[in-house]
Amino acid sequence: MVVTPGQRADCTQFEPVPEKIRVPRTGPGRPRKTPDSVAADKAYSNGPCRAYLRRRGIRRTIPEKADGQAARLRKGSRGGCPVRVLHRAPLTRSRAVTASRR
Repeated sequence: MVVTPGQRADCTQFEPVPEKIRVPRTGPGRPRKTPDSVAADKAYSNGPCRAYLRRRGIRRTIPEKADGQAARLRKGSRGGCPVRVLHRAPLTRSRAVTASRR
């Protein structure tokens, strides 16, 4: 449990809480430090929270805020490339772009 002042945003404590989670194993052995997945509300849909989970390889179910969806729709084709393409190795990314142009 992490206690913060009432006026402080909850998302600032997003990283310390999962660091303290220990998932018990069914058999003998020490507990796992990484849960299989995390479910959170819209308050945690910001980039740093998602990047932290992505870095640790934790699947996530976090609904997206309506203003973020609207901004992406406003940008249209200028909205940037998908997250999966951005984080691939440069050669793989260039192959994906070349394949999409065919």
